[in-house]
Amino acid sequence: MRFGDVILTAFTQIRANKLRSFFTLLGIIVSVAFLVAVVAIIQGMNAYVKENIADAMIGSNVFQVRRTPISLGFIDDAELQRIRKRPIVRPEDADAVRKAIPEAVAVSLQSGWPTPQSDIEWRNRTLGDVLVFGVTADYQVVQDYRFAQGEPLNELDVSQKRRVVVIGADIAEKLFEGAEPVGQELMIHGQRYTIKGVVAAKGRVLGQSFDGFVLMPITAFEPLYGRRKTTTVSVKLAQAADVAGAMQRAQEAMRVAHHLRPGIDDDFTVETSDSLVDFWKQLTKVLFSVVPAMVAIGVVVGGIVIMNIMLMSVKERTHEIGLRKSVGATYSDIQRQFLAEAVMLATLGGAMGATSGWAFASLISLVSPLPARVTTWSVLLALGLGAGVGVLFGVYPASRAAKLDPITALRAE
Repeated sequence: MRFGDVILTAFTQIRANKLRSFFTLLGIIVSVAFLVAVVAIIQGMNAYVKENIADAMIGSNVFQVRRTPISLGFIDDAELQRIRKRPIVRPEDADAVRKAIPEAVAVSLQSGWPTPQSDIEWRNRTLGDVLVFGVTADYQVVQDYRFAQGEPLNELDVSQKRRVVVIGADIAEKLFEGAEPVGQELMIHGQRYTIKGVVAAKGRVLGQSFDGFVLMPITAFEPLYGRRKTTTVSVKLAQAADVAGAMQRAQEAMRVAHHLRPGIDDDFTVETSDSLVDFWKQLTKVLFSVVPAMVAIGVVVGGIVIMNIMLMSVKERTHEIGLRKSVGATYSDIQRQFLAEAVMLATLGGAMGATSGWAFASLISLVSPLPARVTTWSVLLALGLGAGVGVLFGVYPASRAAKLDPITALRAE
């Protein structure tokens, strides 16, 4: 029996029982769709974190000197205790790093987590839970801020502890509603601050705005909110290629500033945006470890259904099998025919599942801020998974059909 005849016969049988074939494949369709959709969302998020969040928060040509590493959630208890004993990053540390990297475009000091949230007032209007950051002037250079109105904070504002602020575009829009914000006075935590400038909008990431903040000199911030335990030094270089060498010099400068002898571990962390990306990828690994188990359960259930349906088909077509054998069909011919039907069914289920997963992922990206990227390997895996299930669970029904005695089969009704 030619291969083309085998495929045509299998396709004819599937088409003759459309509804039964669909319900037979439902388990595989759902499992494969889930696999493709989840992989698409995770892959999309990985790229999104790298291209938008990480670069927006840190920058590709920026590194940070921190008291605590970004990937704090994956540190064991003993290491966490050691990190908690580290000294807070101080202005003197920023000065040491600045001296070690004279070619740096900017070296800033900014208040860290937890970022305080305060109500800010202008005349009879109040805006609640606004993020307030204490920064040095270079922080605005590190973040590539452009000013829609007014001017940025400067070194005099920091050294003289001036009560001045720079606000994000969202604050200007919501609080002033068309009025000129520059020169106006805000009430923050019961104290008056004059607005120097308005930062141009940077947009939203995953539905969260990057424009709802107030910046004030860190020297005015700390008397108001206290020194944060995660105060951070950020260093911006002209090119990303310069970052590695500058990080090494910053590490040496920090060790000298902290009087660390050779052999003693660093009591600080030097990190780039790659650390944030790596931290996210560690989180997604957890999802990737759960997804295969869930998909495997659905695929096994779908495979068992296929096997049972094929066994039922063998029973229904016993007379047909006997007739084929009587006119010369061999054991291999019958086996190939039923195995081809099982493989075609399962592959069709994989294809429908991949299409459904792609459509679901696209829908998710349309109605939510979650990005999705359907990858070629996940589609190929879906098709391969379907074909594999067909072979694995189709062998037994095919062998059983091939072993039927032609005389007994012909007598069956």
